[in-house]
Amino acid sequence: MLNKYLKDINNCTNEEIYYALLEMVQEMAEKKEVNNSKKKLYYISAEFLIGKLLSNNLINLGIYDEVKEYLAANGKNLSEIEELEPEPSLGNGGLGRLAACFLDSIATLRLNGDGIGLNYHYGLFKQVFKNNMQTEEPNAWIEEHGWLKKTDKSYEVKFKDFTVTSRLYDIDVTGYQNKTNKLHLFDVESVDESIVEEGISFNKEDITKNLTLFLYPDDGDEAGRLLRIYQQYFMVSNGARLILDECEAKGCNLYDLPEYAVIQINDTHPTMVIPELIRLLVERGIEMDDAIDIVTRTCAYTNHTILSEALEKWPMHYLKKVVPQLIPIIEVLDNKIRRKYRNEAVNIIDEQERVHMAHIDIHYGFSVNGVAALHTDILKENELNHFYQLYPEKFNNKTNGITFRRWLLYSNPELAAYISSLIGEGYKKDARELEKLCAFAEDDTVLEKILEIKAEKKKALKEYLKNTQNMEINENSIFDIQIKRLHEYKRQQMNVLYLIHKYLEIKAGKKPSTPITAIFGAKAAPAYTIAQDIIHLILCMQEIVNKDPEVSPYLNIFMVENYNVTNAEKLIPACDVSEQISLASKEASGTGNMKFMLNGAVTLGTEDGANVEIHQLVGDKNIYVFGDSSAEVIERYKRGDYSAKYYYDTDEDIKSAIDFITSDIIMKVGNKERLERLKNELISKDWFMTLPDFKSYVKKKEEVFKDYENRKSWAKKMLINISKAGYFSSDRTIEEYNRDIWKL
Repeated sequence: MLNKYLKDINNCTNEEIYYALLEMVQEMAEKKEVNNSKKKLYYISAEFLIGKLLSNNLINLGIYDEVKEYLAANGKNLSEIEELEPEPSLGNGGLGRLAACFLDSIATLRLNGDGIGLNYHYGLFKQVFKNNMQTEEPNAWIEEHGWLKKTDKSYEVKFKDFTVTSRLYDIDVTGYQNKTNKLHLFDVESVDESIVEEGISFNKEDITKNLTLFLYPDDGDEAGRLLRIYQQYFMVSNGARLILDECEAKGCNLYDLPEYAVIQINDTHPTMVIPELIRLLVERGIEMDDAIDIVTRTCAYTNHTILSEALEKWPMHYLKKVVPQLIPIIEVLDNKIRRKYRNEAVNIIDEQERVHMAHIDIHYGFSVNGVAALHTDILKENELNHFYQLYPEKFNNKTNGITFRRWLLYSNPELAAYISSLIGEGYKKDARELEKLCAFAEDDTVLEKILEIKAEKKKALKEYLKNTQNMEINENSIFDIQIKRLHEYKRQQMNVLYLIHKYLEIKAGKKPSTPITAIFGAKAAPAYTIAQDIIHLILCMQEIVNKDPEVSPYLNIFMVENYNVTNAEKLIPACDVSEQISLASKEASGTGNMKFMLNGAVTLGTEDGANVEIHQLVGDKNIYVFGDSSAEVIERYKRGDYSAKYYYDTDEDIKSAIDFITSDIIMKVGNKERLERLKNELISKDWFMTLPDFKSYVKKKEEVFKDYENRKSWAKKMLINISKAGYFSSDRTIEEYNRDIWKL
């Protein structure tokens, strides 16, 4: 660092120190690159929500404390330097964060594996609140000097009517005290950021200029849907050729490709890698049937959802417009299935001439995994039962995990240091050692210290939100937090209905003995109107509640703007109550629930996704479960007899909360069209069944807040949650992927 600018460190600016550290980290990471094993994993994903990288890399390289102390001795603050780093806009929700955690663990376990994705210039979007509504702006993050390293790898990618030239950029992925792998991000040489107009609008048809601008471009029209297909093919065509090039360089003759490569398809977005690989193998002289067999033994599929809209189905005429070269292959794949099985439900091309991407993955991959025990059971017994009957040997569960070093060592160093003082540092490599904390469950000194650390993190969050978002939060209140993608199945609408209910109670004189601060963080897809309406309602309630002198001493509502990894790293350590309230059977896993429990938050949730496994681990006394079971929900969908209006008409609390959405009080600060539409949605449709669970949710939430007041008992719940969180390490998940699927 001293040599880079030829001056003493105390005379350097924070910016100069940041770039010097970046350069130093990259040099150290390169020395840890190891690629000497025959077989390699390629993890293909539309998203990699990697977060800021400087401190994470310093921790993984084992020099974080040393650098921090050295800077402090020279009058410099590492936290201030970290603020200069832009967060890469390469993902949105749990899917992308999971992919980032997996890359970290793959490197930590010294496995040979890289990520493959796209280099989005503006990510999903930067969320800005105006007039109590979400607006979208480009989320620029790419700098001239940053983590992206331009390579000399480039391919010509052919679409129906034109060809684009790609360029590969790499980001180093450091493992904890171990090797360095790569995140391969493909960009298009002709991309033009200047075509973005007001907000995030741009000409969706000018593919050569817009191809890598945004993650998940608005698919509200045909041009947007076609652009998604262009993006997906661009990603997998580049990825497939990179894979074949690397394997051939190691001596692969293509017939033995499964001995050199395993491709993990993360959700359905990269599915076209299967027909594209087949096309490339045939192009290189391999017979079609052999190529299909080779690819089937190379590709594995992770399913992340049972939601039909997330299981992509592309109309054949769309694919013909974008990638006609894949059509003959997809038709061959479909014909093989039709000849073999007589069940139309498992066909690849349906009667409406739509291509079911998940069906390609299941038929022509060797492994299909869910991401939580409940989720995998639902896939086998219900959503993918037709396929499970055909291929029981392909189905397996891999419960998700998190990179606990980022979410504990970096996000909560005070708690990490205290844990180390109690049980040693072995848990940093083997998170299962956190179990040793159970021995301190009755130790008053330990319980008091854990409460003290939580109070410090709440003060730190108060300061952070004041400085970054001008929010004034009460650090002596209960921090009740729901941060995740905005989707009706995650049921932020149920949380805000509770807050309306609570507001009305306070106005009627029923005041909570401990103040409550409800915090949300979420982005809604631009085309997802109801999700945008829910954000609008939350922001309207924020304005009403926080400005009401009668209510604000007891209840506050805050929605964090532009929720991202950086915000999560501040919010999660400060949380008391972790809201995991999705409709049972709809959340595949969740990973926020794991990060919260690791930091001593207590879960309030349905028996959904990984909540089920959290419940099994921590026991009945250390989690708050409410609502209908997944079996009850699935049965209600099958019957088709759910009536939201019945609940509205027969329950006074539900009716009062919903009616308040269009009350004069909210209308003064809200948008009439949005509020009336949301109210009507809840009464007439409520597809994700908010209302049947509402009374159970209110009752359980009141129980949570009452129990919070017994501080010693609550601290014990915190300790048990922390001690049981080790199971949810992504190191454990990756060990299972490797043992059962990849076999590296």
